[in-house]
This record gives sequence, C-alpha cells and structure tokens, in this order.
Amino acid sequence: MRNTFLFAFVVFFISLSNAQQPEKPTASEIYHNLQELNFLGSALYIAAHPDDENTRLISYLVNDVHARMAYLSLTRGDGGQNLVGPELRETLGVIRTQELLAARRTDGGQQFFTRANDFGYSKTPEETLKIWNKDEVLSDVVRAIRRFKPDVIINRFDHRSPGTTHGHHTSSAMLSNEAFDLVNDPNKFTNSVKEFGIWQPTRQFFNTSWWFYGSQEKFDAADKTNLVEVQTGGYFPSLGLSNGEIASLSRSNHKSQGFGSTGSRGNETEYLEFLKGDFPQNKNLFDGINTTWSRIDGGEAIGKILDGLEKTFNFKDPSQNVPALVEAYALLSKVNDTNWKQIKIPQLKQMILDCGGIFLEAVSEKSSINPKEDYKVNIEIINRGSTAVSLKNITGVDGTILSEANTKLNSNQDEKISTTIFSKLNSPKYSSPYWLNEIGTIGMYKAPENLINIAETPSPENVVFNLNFGNVTIPFTKPVIYKFNDPVKGEVYRRLEILPEVTSSITDKVIIFPDAEPKQIPVIVRAGRTNISGNLSLQVPSGWNVKPEQHVYNMSREGETQTFIFTVTPSKEQSEGFIKPLLQLGDAFFDKELVVLDYDHIPYQSILFPSEAKVVRLDIKKKGQLIGYINGAGDAIPESLKQVGYTVITVTPNEINEQNLKRFDAVVIGIRAYNTVDELAFKQASLNKYVENGGTLVVQYNTNRGLVIEDLAPYKLELSRDRVVDENSKVEILASNHEVLNTPNKITQADFENWVQERGLYFPDKWANEFTAILGMHDVNEAETKGSLLVAKYGKGHYIYTGLSFFRELPAGVAGAYRLFTNLLSIGK
Repeated sequence: MRNTFLFAFVVFFISLSNAQQPEKPTASEIYHNLQELNFLGSALYIAAHPDDENTRLISYLVNDVHARMAYLSLTRGDGGQNLVGPELRETLGVIRTQELLAARRTDGGQQFFTRANDFGYSKTPEETLKIWNKDEVLSDVVRAIRRFKPDVIINRFDHRSPGTTHGHHTSSAMLSNEAFDLVNDPNKFTNSVKEFGIWQPTRQFFNTSWWFYGSQEKFDAADKTNLVEVQTGGYFPSLGLSNGEIASLSRSNHKSQGFGSTGSRGNETEYLEFLKGDFPQNKNLFDGINTTWSRIDGGEAIGKILDGLEKTFNFKDPSQNVPALVEAYALLSKVNDTNWKQIKIPQLKQMILDCGGIFLEAVSEKSSINPKEDYKVNIEIINRGSTAVSLKNITGVDGTILSEANTKLNSNQDEKISTTIFSKLNSPKYSSPYWLNEIGTIGMYKAPENLINIAETPSPENVVFNLNFGNVTIPFTKPVIYKFNDPVKGEVYRRLEILPEVTSSITDKVIIFPDAEPKQIPVIVRAGRTNISGNLSLQVPSGWNVKPEQHVYNMSREGETQTFIFTVTPSKEQSEGFIKPLLQLGDAFFDKELVVLDYDHIPYQSILFPSEAKVVRLDIKKKGQLIGYINGAGDAIPESLKQVGYTVITVTPNEINEQNLKRFDAVVIGIRAYNTVDELAFKQASLNKYVENGGTLVVQYNTNRGLVIEDLAPYKLELSRDRVVDENSKVEILASNHEVLNTPNKITQADFENWVQERGLYFPDKWANEFTAILGMHDVNEAETKGSLLVAKYGKGHYIYTGLSFFRELPAGVAGAYRLFTNLLSIGK
C-alpha cells in the first residue's frame, strides 16, 4: 500500500468497488505528496478494532505534519455487528478489513493487523489474553513495529485501567506498552529480528481525552504537565478540505458499524499523555528527531533536490519536475540505508509517474484464473507530459520478458500491447483472504509468517514496466487487474483473482431436522474453467445416511453452475455434525466454497471457505405456525425459524396495526429495532394491543442508548449494559415451573451447552413486578444478572423481552437455543 496521501473530493465519491482504479492526482495533490516525500518521520497508532482509530489524529499527522503514518488494529472486527448485510464473524471481518483500508485511502495512512481474532466482547484483559495467544499477539505487535520502524507510538487506550472498558481495548495498550521495551532486544522474537532487524521508537504516548477522566470538568482541573496538546483543526488549501472534514470522511467508511460522521471545521485539540522514551521538550511529537534527508547517509543531496522542488514546483506543467525527481531516484538507489530506501523509493517512483502524467496498466481479459494458467493481458502505456521517456521492456516480477518493445513514448501517444502470461503462482495458492486459508482457534487466526501484519492478500500477478529516463532505467511494478464497463457505474476495476477449477456450496449453512424424516439437500457446483467434468459426493456424520452415493457433473462454460440433490436421513436420536461436498476432478479433489461479497462501498471480494453445512437432528416440538417478523439492525432469525417448520412473514413498520397483527401466532422484533427503526416510536400502542388481545410478542436485545421510544414494554422495563460474555458460563434456572421452560420442550442445563461467543447482552436491570425473571447468569467474579429473559402476562397475551444472543445461536445451529426460542413462540398456545 502506497504511503502517500491522494485525495480529491470528487474521487472520494466514486464507488469504492472501484478501489483498484488508478490514482490520477491533480497538480496540487502531487505537491501535497511531495511534502510527505520530503519528511522522514514515522508514527504508529495502536488499538484493538477497526473503528477504534482516531482518524482526526491520523489525518493530522499525514496531511499537516506530512509524517509516514500507520494504524495497527489488533483484530479485524470479526465479533462486531453488521448494519449493511447479514454477514457475521469471518465474512464480517473481511468487510471491516476493507472498510479500514478505505479509511486509510481517505486519510492517507497505512494499515496493519495482528492474527488476533475478535471473539466478541471481553470484560477484562486477563480474559482477552487468555483466549488470544498472548505471546503470539505480542510477537505480531513487535513484528509490526520492527517492520514499520516508527519514531512515535500512540496508544488509543490506557494500559493502566483494566476492567473499565472492553478487554480488547486495554489489552491493545498493554501489549503496545510491553512491545516498546522489547523491539530493541535481538533475543526477543528472533524471526522478526532476522527479517526486519531491531528498532527503538523514540517515545510512546496515550491518546487521552476528557472521557478517560470521567467528565470534562475533571479533565479541565487535571494536571497537564505530562500532556502534549496537538492542534488538529487545520485547513489544507491544496486539498480544499479541513482536517476535520477528512477525518469524518475517513470515519464514515466504517459503514457496517454505522459510524457515518459529519465533518468539522475550526480549531480542535488532541491530548497525548507521555508514557515512555524521550519527553519532547517543546511538546512537539517529533521533537529531537531528525526528519530531514540528512537523517540517512548520502541523503543530504537528495534533500537538496527535493527542497528545491518544493520551492519551485511547476504546477502548470508538473512533468517539468521529472528530471529532478529522476536525479533524486538515482541518488537514493545508491544509499545504504535499506529502511528508508524501501520506504521512499516507491513514493519517489509514484511521484515520477504522477508528475509525468505517465499511465501504466495491465488488464486481464478474464476476472479470474486457475493456478498456473495461461491468460491474456492487454497493456496500455501513455506519456501525457513533456518528459523524455522510453519503454525498455515489460517483464514479469521474475524477469521473464513479456514484451521486448524498446519504444519512445511520445507525448500523449497511446501505446497498447497484448501478451499472454503464464501464472507461476505457488503460495498462497488462491487469492482468498490469507488469514482464512487455515482453520484457526477462537482467539487466533493462522497466517504464513511473511504475511503477518499485512492487511490483505497481495496481488497474485504483477508485471514490471522498465522505463528509461535518459540513462536511468526505473522499474515500475503494477498489479494485473480486471476491468469492465457497467451501464450504471461506468468503468469498474477489480483485482485479478486466482480461484479453484471447481467449487461447491450448500445454501443453508445450518440445516435443522426437527424429526427423523429425510430432507433433500441441494448442492451447487460451480465451474471455475471451461469443459470440466467429474464426480460429486456428500460426506455425512456417522449414523446419518445419504443417497445417492455420487453424482456426475459436466459443464462447458466457466462460471456455469449445476445443482444436484442428495437425500439425507438423520440419526434417530438428537445429534449434530457436518455434511461436506467433495468434488473429484481427474486425480484432484476440491472441497472449497466460493463466497462473494459485492457491496458498493468496498472492493469486490472472493472468499474461499471449507464447503460444508452444519446438520442438527433436534428433539423439538412447537406450537403455532405463522410468525410475524419486524426487522431491526439485521439478523438471520427468520431463516432459522423456517428451518424448524415455521412460516415467517416480514412485517414492515407501515403494516404494524391491530388488524394486521392479529393473524400471527407470535410476533418477533429483530435485534436493535428500537435503536434503528424510527417508526417504532409510533407503533408501540399497536404492539401492546396485539399482546393484550392474546398475542405473543418477543422483543430481542436493544442497546440502552439511542432508543426511539422509552416505553418499549407495557410495563416498566429499563435496559442496562449488563452482559454475560462467557458463552460457557453457568445458567441458573430461576423459574423452573414456568411454562416457557416446560412447554412444548423441557429446558434443562443441557440446552445451554455449546453456545457461541456470548450468553447475551444489554440485559434489563429494572423491571415491573409483572415480569418473571426466568434465568440467572454471570461472568466470573461478577454478581448474578437476572434480566436475560423476562416474561410478563399482559391482557390475554404474553410480552417477552430477551437479551440472550439468539441472533448468534440460531444461525450457528445451537440445539438448545432452538428449543428455548420455540418455547417462547409457543407460550400460551
């Protein structure tokens, strides 16, 4: 990822599905990038999740100070929630990774990660570091610091306040604090020493604010002698934006978390508490750090050239700046400082292309290829400036000659070349997100060592354009991309992807068998190339049966799909397991599913998962049939209820009225509906009347902030932030004789086994006497909460409020959760 700021107000609003679109900066933006090229100082911001970063501070350091800036997010945000679609866990982590990369494209920073898996909310760093592998995450933090070599490290959170915020948050600061003292020790984490050497940052800060002091008044009264105040409210004429506006545009990329932000203008102050290293005497973050080219041996001559360019930059014809840049490149190529050479040469090369108006592009005729496949590429080269430049040749990254064309690039004369490339990709085999290629643990992903910290899988195929500027030859490496014209979006760019020859999928990822009757299971086979044929079989758990033993597939076109039906008969007793399609193609076997994420706000993503579906033979009974579902922030509960035989109809806010609701045996309100559906503020009377007339209303969790209505129940009910994050915590049955635990299914302790991620969240802590608390639960060393499931009789019907995480448990096929939720829907029948 290029660490130069490139931002134009118009470009930002181009759909980010075009994120591979070539950058085309204006002259003022090129000059802005030149200022960063001429600054040799780095800062690293460290926190726990996507959206934890302070975009205002990152943008300030990039665009005002012109520092090289990166954000290290320990996780990819897999445990969060999703306001843009149904994806959770791994696929949500892919979405949030791309949202974070979009944020960095906006504010100008770089992006790094560790292998830590966001397993969900954690109350303490002790729990967090137990579930994560502390040594491995610490190793990744050390690796990131040695790789990036920051002069300044800034922690988002306070390492001294465990238990006061998310355990991931505190852990990120604790690990950063520990890493600061380890990165200069050659005997610690020696693999990264061999790869990047040791390093010692100059100083470390904590990005504090009034929030960490409890109130603005306490912060105003606090001793600030150890704080550095940073004025971040600047305006950048070359960009036409204030720092606050850039920061809000960056922040607004976190769309799956609902973090749209309004831009700000005028003075703003950030506070950084000094933690370690050398205290900045003049309270400047880079005080005492040489950030000029004289920092490196042989750099003064380069600095002299670039300083001169800053003073005399030709805005009218930026290509006039190219000879000086080429001279600087030739000098930089000879310096011995490998660190700054690796950092500045890519920036300098991009500056040469931008100033020269030189456009280089290699476009595959196919959107995806198979490993080691020949594919055709169309290459375009044009010199749109007045620079004297010629194309020496085009090669692969291994030096293989793709085109010998030794051609002078005349001004504004388009050169086009077609060639065939033989893919030599070996590892990683496919272009799926690399951290998902192997199954990890609940707390850690697995990754090849050379890719640890990297935001996304590198471009699998690249070409090198060797250009001659006088007697200086400069290689420019460009990824092979794919593009097409969309009638609405226009020119759309995508990464060239390497995908398997054949994949399979089962649409329903959890299949519930409520009795011993067989089900027909469709398996979809997709051709990843032309003229493909082989055998398909379906593996089932022990004690289950499948017919037929195999099908034969035969497809002539790439992208073609065929659907095959297997009849699966479950075990007689309650059990669960996985069914897995297996494709045979010649002597090879394929067991991957291709999952595509196609959202306008992130680049097109292809993900390969193990092709499988969880099957659950349930001992379950139900009463009632027709369920009304009022959507909230998005979940898969309706699909889960259909699995056990319910008919589920979506009810829009406009359809909520007494007459329309009375047909339903039960009505369920989706997660966070009272936070996200404004119309519910005017519909509560109709919902209460439905209950009063004999209906069953099940309300799933909401947060206690931002409710659209205070009285979301017919009786007093107050939400809190109480939650139980240990999915294995003991559950106490408080009302063992209550109907909801006995009819039609007898609920026991066994029904709370094998839950995922958490028990529940945002439980009520105050309620009217009309409610009966059904369950008690708590995390270690905490008092018992009793608000996870509350049931009240109201008129002829029942009002149920639950903070239990059914939205996670049902899609995960948790048997006990299905049995309990069915009881909720069946009450009073």
